[in-house]
Amino acid sequence: MESSLHRQLKYHFAADLNSIEVMVDGFRIDAIDSKGFLVEIQHAGLGSIRDKAKKLLENGHRLRIIKPLISCKWIETLDRDGGELVRRRKSPKKLVAVDIFRELIHFTQVFPNPRLTLEVLSVECIEQRLDRVNKRKRRKQYKTLDQHLAKVGDIHVLKGIADLWRILGNPKLPSTFDSKGLAEYLEQPRWFAQQIAYTLNRCGATEIVGKRGNAIVYSRKGRSFQKVAA
Repeated sequence: MESSLHRQLKYHFAADLNSIEVMVDGFRIDAIDSKGFLVEIQHAGLGSIRDKAKKLLENGHRLRIIKPLISCKWIETLDRDGGELVRRRKSPKKLVAVDIFRELIHFTQVFPNPRLTLEVLSVECIEQRLDRVNKRKRRKQYKTLDQHLAKVGDIHVLKGIADLWRILGNPKLPSTFDSKGLAEYLEQPRWFAQQIAYTLNRCGATEIVGKRGNAIVYSRKGRSFQKVAA
């Protein structure tokens, strides 16, 4: 079932009311903007829209994928669906722009593409829940009723390789680096730096120049480097 958040974002980006939920090449498209771009609001992982996006781009369409990242979420627990508010709290979870690499790792077959724009949109939302009466250990202790848009924040537009470096803060890396070094420069966990390094390489932003022990060593594309001993 479509959330209010998804519906509100469709109206936000659509050219008009007739440009929402349209069929294009056998696909249902969330919206068409004022410049004729197809717009897809993607709350789920980017991997789940990979094949659809690839086909639309191959057919010559211009595509905008809006990826909302929740930077702030207020959780409202109700006594029943449509009922009274029981409690309200702010979720400690906060996503930032660099978290898009958790999704891009599954989207490198599509991005970058000259007809594709990936837009990382920071949003604040209100999530309404119900406590579960019969709580089981392996189930969530609540049921999500809906999510509502509270505020639209910053937007990071990704069109090419330069935008990937920009969203990382244009780190001043040495001529060659591995995921450990990348993790230190970005102040991120090693496992996440490995995902970032893999994504950068698959998108054409880096090249593999050797190994250091078991670690793959990369060089930024277009930069000189010394061959790394295996």
